[in-house]
Amino acid sequence: SFYCGDLLPGDALMSQRKMSEFYGVSRSTVREAMVQLEADGFIEVQHGGKTRCKNLLEPYFDLPLEGLGDNLEFQLQVMEVRAMLEGEAAYYAALRASDQQLEALTGEFERMLERGVGETTLKKAKADLTFHMLIAQSSHNLLVISISQVMYSKYFSAMYGVLSRTLKKTGKYPPKIGIQHADIFQAIIGRDPDAARQAATEHIRYTRQQLSESYMG
Repeated sequence: SFYCGDLLPGDALMSQRKMSEFYGVSRSTVREAMVQLEADGFIEVQHGGKTRCKNLLEPYFDLPLEGLGDNLEFQLQVMEVRAMLEGEAAYYAALRASDQQLEALTGEFERMLERGVGETTLKKAKADLTFHMLIAQSSHNLLVISISQVMYSKYFSAMYGVLSRTLKKTGKYPPKIGIQHADIFQAIIGRDPDAARQAATEHIRYTRQQLSESYMG
């Protein structure tokens, strides 16, 4: 579960009592396993007694980010990584997403459409990333999930900058984004991994283009 994406970084584990009952082992066996997992750095016990899975890649993304939220070169690099990452996330989501995850993705897509009218650019950007994070989680690939989670939390300001600058320059949200989201969604729901990868990659490339153009003139 730690490696196939069933347990996501940040997820809370069930109590030791429930684990004992679920796996049919003694409480002492569960306790020893939890101690070992904590020592190995897979989990952390937080205030209030909750035990959560750690994002094992987060320490490696501890970069100095001050002032990079409106730095074109850095934002373009973020978009280049997103194009690769989200293409693969969509590909594997189309292959591996559970029926429950597809249902959750459908609900989020519908809510995103409803929020598209009258919302601030910031709220639209957050809704956008929630949609993409659900896709990453549905890939059942620990590395894709972990990197996506870190990217979205650490570099949100860089991603938000694309939409903010485009809105300031043109007075409107990038016109093709809604259609591209629909293409990604339909491909994943239709279990078409190649189409999902292509739609997701083209979406980020389009966003990158919008970013470059927003700095011109």
